Amino acid sequence: MTEKPESAEPTPAPAPPEKLLIDNPSDFQFHAAYIAYSNTFDRIANAEARKKLNESILALQQGQIDFSTFYRNINQYRGDDNPRDHGRTFITGQKKRDWRREAQK
Repeated sequence: MTEKPESAEPTPAPAPPEKLLIDNPSDFQFHAAYIAYSNTFDRIANAEARKKLNESILALQQGQIDFSTFYRNINQYRGDDNPRDHGRTFITGQKKRDWRREAQK
C-alpha cells in the first residue's frame, strides 16, 4: 500500500468573520438593529459569536426573522452587566440647595 506523504505546511486557519456593511439608514428599525449589531461585533473577539451575529443580521435583512428574534439572538453577546436594563438611562441629580452647599465648601 502506498501512503500519502504528509505535507509540511499546516492547513491555514479559516479567516475570522468580517463585519457586514449592509446598513440602511432610510429604514429606521433596521438602522437601529445594525447599530446594535455593529457595536456588539466590535466588542467581541470570538469568531463563532461573530459568525452568529452575521447570520442574525443577514436573516433580518432578508426578512427571515423579525426584530424581536434578532435582538433575542444578539442579546447573549452584548455583554451588558444587567440585561434587563437595555435601553434604559438612569439620571441622578440633586437639589439646587444641596448643590450650592457643596459648592460653598
